[in-house]
Amino acid sequence: MTNEKAVAEKLLQVNAVRLNPNEPFTWASGWKSPIYCDNRKVLGYPYVRDFIKSELCNVIFQEFPDAECLAGVATAGIPWGAMAADQLKLPYIYVRPKPKEHGLGNQIEGHYEPGQRVLVIEDLISTGKSSLQVVDVVRAAGLHVEGMVSLFTYGFPQATDAFAAKDVRFMSLTNYEQLVKLAVDKGWINADMENTLLKWRQDPAHWTGIE
Repeated sequence: MTNEKAVAEKLLQVNAVRLNPNEPFTWASGWKSPIYCDNRKVLGYPYVRDFIKSELCNVIFQEFPDAECLAGVATAGIPWGAMAADQLKLPYIYVRPKPKEHGLGNQIEGHYEPGQRVLVIEDLISTGKSSLQVVDVVRAAGLHVEGMVSLFTYGFPQATDAFAAKDVRFMSLTNYEQLVKLAVDKGWINADMENTLLKWRQDPAHWTGIE
């Protein structure tokens, strides 16, 4: 199993995850949020990158031993899927948000065989909507989805329900609860900030940051 605490600490150390309850971030969805996750930052830190890659490979090896191919989710999941596939010596493909508008019009890039057991590699799971769209594309291509592994998840109930509805097993190297707990233990946030962070996750769509 992955060391959730160690992974959370690495993400915080390189500012891949930022916590700022006093000056909320605005997501593409329009949601106000006291947290922002950009795991692309990790790619610029070779030793942290190597640690995350190793943790990812451990989870794949231990929890999804029947996976015959890895599929990275474009764009942020592509490097992690490629690194893990190289380490584990597995075939690799990646999935675009929509079919390419020129050339062969592919949505899945790379070589695969019908019926192949594919594990999807994702950067981040929030509501699960975009991640599960990739699952639909992979299944429509005649492939069997073993599950999905992400680097980080917010742990929203709607994501858990969505994955259950699609019958997709998913795991994450670390999660929101572990990250907030670590930040408190390290003294990086105080009790008031912790309460704000926990309240946000209860109803992120309607959170304004104003107490």
